[in-house]
Amino acid sequence: MKNITRLFEIVDYQSDNFPQKKAIGGKKDDKWRFYSTQEVKDTANKVSLGLLKLGIKPGDKIATITYKNRPEWCIIDLAVQQIGAILVPVYPTISASEYEYIFNDASVKLAFVGTGDLIDKVKTAYINVDTLEGVYTFDEQNGEKYWEEVFAEGDLSEVEALKAAVKPNDLVTLIYTSGTTGNPKGVMLSHNNIISNIQAVYDLIPLTAGDRALSFLPLCHIFERMIYYTYMAFGVNIVFTGTDNLGGDNGDLRTLQPHFFTTVPRLLEKVYEKIYNKGLQLTGAKKKLFFWALSLTEDYTFQKKYSGLDKLKMSIADKLIFSKWREALGGQVKGIVTGAAACPRKMAQVFSAAGIPIREGYGLTETSPVLTVNRFPNEGAMLGTVGIPIDNVTIKIDASDTEYDFRPGEGEIIAKGPNIMMGYYNKPDKTAEVIDENGWFHTGDIGTFVGPDKKFLKITDRKKELFKTSGGKYVAPNPIEGTFKGDFLIEQMAVIGEKRKFVSALFVPSPDALKDWCDKNGVACTLTEHAHNPALKVISPETLKNQKVIDKFQELCDHYNKDFSKIEKIKKFALLHEPWDVSTGELTPTMKLKRRVIDKKYHDVIESIYA
Repeated sequence: MKNITRLFEIVDYQSDNFPQKKAIGGKKDDKWRFYSTQEVKDTANKVSLGLLKLGIKPGDKIATITYKNRPEWCIIDLAVQQIGAILVPVYPTISASEYEYIFNDASVKLAFVGTGDLIDKVKTAYINVDTLEGVYTFDEQNGEKYWEEVFAEGDLSEVEALKAAVKPNDLVTLIYTSGTTGNPKGVMLSHNNIISNIQAVYDLIPLTAGDRALSFLPLCHIFERMIYYTYMAFGVNIVFTGTDNLGGDNGDLRTLQPHFFTTVPRLLEKVYEKIYNKGLQLTGAKKKLFFWALSLTEDYTFQKKYSGLDKLKMSIADKLIFSKWREALGGQVKGIVTGAAACPRKMAQVFSAAGIPIREGYGLTETSPVLTVNRFPNEGAMLGTVGIPIDNVTIKIDASDTEYDFRPGEGEIIAKGPNIMMGYYNKPDKTAEVIDENGWFHTGDIGTFVGPDKKFLKITDRKKELFKTSGGKYVAPNPIEGTFKGDFLIEQMAVIGEKRKFVSALFVPSPDALKDWCDKNGVACTLTEHAHNPALKVISPETLKNQKVIDKFQELCDHYNKDFSKIEKIKKFALLHEPWDVSTGELTPTMKLKRRVIDKKYHDVIESIYA
């Protein structure tokens, strides 16, 4: 692994050291289809030859867009790299006009797309993209070019020559960040950027050849793409799936029995909500036992040692309760890494106490992506933090910006290392805004080092999301939102207060948890399907007007406000009946709040709070 300098060499490394019969796989026409290591190489070579016959040259851009991860995506990635071309993975949830912008900005020549409305959106953009020469689908569709039509066979000498010409510092991918405002920026990452990250995390992941990993976070995110190549370097069997069939008795987690996967906090929260709601449905002694076991996790830390009566209690809880949680996840999980957004402390605490190790990491697309991660040996992990900087990265806390009211030891997180991006494509001015003259990348996140030897990084907020009240005091919304969202009744939340005399909040209650509470408290509660996303539930507006419900959320405010200063306390709030989603514009594809969109959409609601 140490001698690998270009990303496409990793499949050769697997082939030479531990070739797998089921290297990568996914469902095709509702049947599992797996590729051996050799089949991955052979198919990628066919695609490389076909791309050359289509006139693709080194430096040309190829786009991939799918709703779910699939083996074909990875084969295209490998095939494109081998001939020195550049992959442009694009989010599937954006609009046709955003595709048009990205394709034009990157001068995309070919696009490979999945199912659903993707072909229609791409073909709508096609009309206004002069460089786009063809669109291929990963699934056969009438009247559309099928990706296998690209396949070609023959002499591989040209492919081998082009592979040999690729340099470690050459651009390998262009990833357009979703952003919360304005047009997306193309992040330029080299082979060396990504490989340096893989090599830095390689010894931190508890995997061996032949283990199984589930991959369901989008491969268009550098987080999942980097970890995919890390799995390949281990000789791990990678199974691609979606988030729609993870849980349940016949879900992919239980049936595929993964040893490892990466996730985002929201998915962990949903799993926890299901576990908790099942506990609520129990009766008598079973219900008491469930919540007794849950209470044992409340003082858990990674370093906690159990002895005597405490050890006996945990042993009983593990045998009767926690073992069933592990079975629901397949019973083989060695570890889970979460990233992309702040993980509520409670999630990592409860699951880890139950023998399902959760570790939070931190990074950005611009950093390929990992900067810090909590280690799997318990001594290298700390709840409430994003872990320790990886070996080849230097992290500093910069408090030089006097515009912000930093607390002692706090400042902007800046980083330097081989994983820092080459820059933003076609935007040298934007690059200069985040990478200073000394090569430090300014993350825009605020943090501090805590814990033993001050080695664990704790993120306290986004610099751009700090707001100032009318009294001139700065407020960081993320810590407040993270604390409140640890409650089962709160699905989503936005803290409001820019240029206002006090801090308020918009709450989106958790539909299932609220329904359960309402049933127990004599309040009528109806849940309906979301108009834009049937997987989401909408709460009847009448329910949220009920005084009992309002009083309950006031009780929550009173409880959690104790953790914050006078200026940070939530003084008033409004309850919203519809969840926020990517499809309705309030969230980015990486599930971050688009605060300006929320402010605009709920302008009247916010004004009523301050009336």
